[in-house]
Amino acid sequence: MKKYECEPCGYIYDPKEGDPDGGIAPGTAFEDIPDSWVCPLCGAAKSDFKPVE
Repeated sequence: MKKYECEPCGYIYDPKEGDPDGGIAPGTAFEDIPDSWVCPLCGAAKSDFKPVE
């Protein structure tokens, strides 16, 4: 599973870790996160994330 980076702040979403504080369980692919989810650091929209090469 790919990692995704928040363009505004640089936060990396790692599917292995998820975002437990945001209600996203470890092992959740970025594509499976609800569109209403926001960056836990800066509050940016899911659409502001880009895949990490």
